[in-house]
This record gives sequence, C-alpha cells and structure tokens, in this order.
Amino acid sequence: MNRIVDLIVIHCSASREDKDYTFEQCIKDHAARGFKGCGYHRFIRKDGTVHIGRNFDYGGAHVQGYNAKSIGICYEGGCDKKMKGKDTRTDAQKEAIIQVIKEAIAYGEGNIKRICGHRDLSPDLNGNGIVEATEWVKVCPSFNAEMEYKYLLKE
Repeated sequence: MNRIVDLIVIHCSASREDKDYTFEQCIKDHAARGFKGCGYHRFIRKDGTVHIGRNFDYGGAHVQGYNAKSIGICYEGGCDKKMKGKDTRTDAQKEAIIQVIKEAIAYGEGNIKRICGHRDLSPDLNGNGIVEATEWVKVCPSFNAEMEYKYLLKE
C-alpha cells in the first residue's frame, strides 16, 4: 500500500561531528517529544549504515505541516564541535543518502516533485516567495539539499 508522497525532506540530527548520536538515541529523544518511535523514515549513521525509522507507508513526524505527504531522511551530524551548523556528512553518508532518496523516489511512483532540506520549509516571513537564510527556523541539514539532489528527480 503506497501512500501518496510528493516531497522528500533531508534532515541532520543536529549533533556534534566529534560525538556519536545513535539511532537508539534518536528513538529515545523522539519518544521524549511524544512521537511513536523515530519520526524519520530513515536514519543514516556516519559509517553509512541505514536504519529504518518508519516504513514509507506511514506518515513521519519530522516536519510539521508536511508529514502526511513526505518522506524524512536524517543523517547523523550537522554541527561542528561548538554546535554551529556544518556539513559533516561522510562519504559513506553521502552515498547512503543518494540510495535512500532513490528508494523514496521509486516509492513515490513519479509523484515526487521536490527534494529539500528541513530549513527550506521554514515560513517565508517577508512574503517574497523565497525562503531565505535569514528566515530559516533551523539550518538543518547544514547544506543545500535542494540544489545537491534535484538532479535525482530527472533520472
């Protein structure tokens, strides 16, 4: 049973590059926020290991207002040693993210219209039609996911 999804959202765990943040810790943190387990569909560790948080058939709990029709992918990291946003993806994570995006696109059966970062879904506060860096609620995922992965929609 495929649900209709048209959006893939890339997240970071907002954890320090020099510390581990496990899938189990993510589940625990999400449960503490009232979620039923991990809110992401996939969670990718630094070594590229992909953990299934939720089956694609079920809505996520990863970005308010977009969960019903999106798939959430999170990678471990996203912050430097001082907790400032930084693209900390390892080569293994970069490869795994692409593979998971391809799985999500296949699941979406041609309905996926956009791949973006969590930050890109922040409110357009000045109403100019562009969510600018000054409007981001979060810097997550600490890189421009929309630009980096848009080619995958054309494959």
